[in-house]
Amino acid sequence: IDIGGPTLIRAAAKNFKDVLVVVNPSRYDELISKLKDGVDEGFRRRLAVEAFEHVARYDAVIANYLRKRLTGEKFPRNLTMTFELIQKTRYGENPHQEGAFYRTIPEIGEGCIANSRKLQGKELSYNNILDADAAVECIKEFDEPTAVIIKHATPCGIASSGNIFDAWIKAYETDTYSPFGGVVAFNREVNGELAEDLSKYFLEVIIAPSFSKESLEILGKKKKLRLLEIPSIKRREESICFRSVTGGLLVQDRDVKEINPEEWRVVTRKKPSKEDIKSMVFAVKCVKHVKSNAVVFVKDTHTVAIGGGQTARVDATWIATHKGKEKIKGSIMASDAFFPFRDAIDVAAAAGVKAIVQPGGSIRDKEVVEAAEEHGIIMVFTGQRYFRH
Repeated sequence: IDIGGPTLIRAAAKNFKDVLVVVNPSRYDELISKLKDGVDEGFRRRLAVEAFEHVARYDAVIANYLRKRLTGEKFPRNLTMTFELIQKTRYGENPHQEGAFYRTIPEIGEGCIANSRKLQGKELSYNNILDADAAVECIKEFDEPTAVIIKHATPCGIASSGNIFDAWIKAYETDTYSPFGGVVAFNREVNGELAEDLSKYFLEVIIAPSFSKESLEILGKKKKLRLLEIPSIKRREESICFRSVTGGLLVQDRDVKEINPEEWRVVTRKKPSKEDIKSMVFAVKCVKHVKSNAVVFVKDTHTVAIGGGQTARVDATWIATHKGKEKIKGSIMASDAFFPFRDAIDVAAAAGVKAIVQPGGSIRDKEVVEAAEEHGIIMVFTGQRYFRH
């Protein structure tokens, strides 16, 4: 831990009217030019600000390292963080807003959108980054070859299969309208066969641990299409995550809790088979990444319908069954939270659902279970809620 260096930098920055302090080598050429032609007040001020930012960043990194090493305190009284600019975006969420993208310092070792490598395409937009992050975080749930399609930061198709091409086809078949202008993530290399099919659609971003030479030649014909490579896309680390609110910051544990069906409880007379449990695990992994209120319907290990972002769970269920139509028959439904009423069960039953997996915990659980019994539906309580706001 350096003491003298930061002290000299701070002292020089404080005395910026008489001292030029340079902490960024990219400023050297400009400094030499200014020394020859004259140093203006604005340049002195910029250098001083950069100096204080540099020292503050150094101190923040030290403080965070020592807190983790010496005290292990997760939520300290004073939370110091530092970030480094990756890029300024063309605009923010909307054209009338300005935006930028920063990475945490020090960088994390886990594969993420902040350390991805862009192989081709336009600069990532603010919304591209949000969607890409949602896709990457979702794909990390799965070990089998998996495809995740994201639109407006929520999944519209997820599938795992024996090979990555089949996973893509099944994910796309969930909802053939929503992927237009979407983001797709894979946890296996994109090969030529997959690239050929992907090239038929308008997509904003494709993310994968790697791209074959043949796939790059095929997708390279779509000059604006962004290809992001994240080699360690499967890795997940325990950490804390942040959400900004006006005037403050919300901090919580990142949700990396393993899904363990041995902790679940069957609450109906009809029992799920091993195949049903496998599908339920897949469904729970999917629904935890859909905006609440959320439900998903799956067969085997692929979604057939997704309903999310609704203020009433019955509406999310109706939307999913309306979009899934005949595909709902014989499917398994997962809900991110308990059912406050039996209405969503009745809607799912009318569409032909086979089984439902949900956290349980409602004051009307008895009524909800009775509805499942009445319709001959298997119901399992996980005891684990997955709200996503």
